[in-house]
Amino acid sequence: MNYLSVTIEKLEAKQNVFLTGGAGVGKTTITREVISAYEEDAKKVAKLASTGMAATLIGGQTLHSFLDLGIASSIEELEKNAKYEIKKKIKKLISNMHLIVIDEVSMVSESLFEMICLRLKQADFSGSLLVVGDFLQLPPVVKGYGEVCFAFESEAWKSFAFETIELTHIYRTDDKHFIELLNHVRFGFINEQIHNNLNEYIKPLPEDLSEFTFLFGKNQSAAFHNKAQLSFIENELFVKEAQIIKHLKSASDGEVERFMNDARIEKELELKIGAPVLFTRNSWNYFNGERGVILNIDASCVYVQKSDDKIVKLEATSQSKGVWKEKTINGNKEMVEESIFSIYQFPIKLAFAITIHKSQGMSIEDLIIETNEIFAPSQFYVALSRSSNPSRLNLIAPKKQWYDLAFVNAKAMAFVQENTNL
Repeated sequence: MNYLSVTIEKLEAKQNVFLTGGAGVGKTTITREVISAYEEDAKKVAKLASTGMAATLIGGQTLHSFLDLGIASSIEELEKNAKYEIKKKIKKLISNMHLIVIDEVSMVSESLFEMICLRLKQADFSGSLLVVGDFLQLPPVVKGYGEVCFAFESEAWKSFAFETIELTHIYRTDDKHFIELLNHVRFGFINEQIHNNLNEYIKPLPEDLSEFTFLFGKNQSAAFHNKAQLSFIENELFVKEAQIIKHLKSASDGEVERFMNDARIEKELELKIGAPVLFTRNSWNYFNGERGVILNIDASCVYVQKSDDKIVKLEATSQSKGVWKEKTINGNKEMVEESIFSIYQFPIKLAFAITIHKSQGMSIEDLIIETNEIFAPSQFYVALSRSSNPSRLNLIAPKKQWYDLAFVNAKAMAFVQENTNL
């Protein structure tokens, strides 16, 4: 089946689509291709996600920013914050869209999805909605000990009558043994065989940890490991500061800082010649999560040698936060996206360590997972599925049983079983 053409065909027939499947099956690739097809046809597309990091991967913006939700997390808070009524410019913006894409929908809460539905109704949106994600991956963030409530639990989800398109072929690895293991972990099915298979990845750690990327559950652990490992390299320390250009006077320092945190852009990127790095974006000559080693650093460029010995000359790349404005073009009023600000930084991170959350979308070849920092449903599956070369995968021996780590949210499991070809 040509999933791209089927997806576009359904969307153009004004059907709403839920594009799903496990990790590494190409959801982001098809999403980008759908967006390109629409834009090549001069159609307006809103590229959205609940976090800046997820939005960055499809070149878009956050749901809160596009829909003018402020800091509200529910319709009740919209009312309290005097944001319930839609502004005229937001109504026009939404109504002008032919397609709205919401990526990483597993991280969208029930209350946020209700707000999305409210805005689309207020704007008389008549286009199509494409939601993308896997509910057996990262769930919505919940403050304190509140219950996780997914987008599919809202009445709004039912009202969109989504056509489900499920991708099943894993492209990240062709190791059939490992693919079977991933499928069991994804659904939390840990029998004796899977238990033994996972134990096979508990190996003595290599002496040279710089060859591997540690996946941690906590930011503090990843930052500490990166700093410690970088200090072992005796070469000169270079600090590449992000360059911030404000295009509109309305851009605030706080807004810029939040965007950088969400989009995993380093304010001060510390590098040394000889340090291993991960690429954090996709380009024609590198991909998100690909590993390399810094060969040279000068005032404007960083030279990275990849594992295939090819050398990439990197310049700082731009990540922008946009706003849609009405402009007159050739006598016609059109909605045009303009940048509020742009941030220039090199699209790399130190490869010694990264958090599971920030590894989103990455394919990492040389991987060590700190299993003792797994605390959330599906977190272990997300970590495990980053591996593109299982022979280079190490698991730190867990203090808990494997079935205590490979657990899934019961509501997410029931939804996936009901709505996919399990």
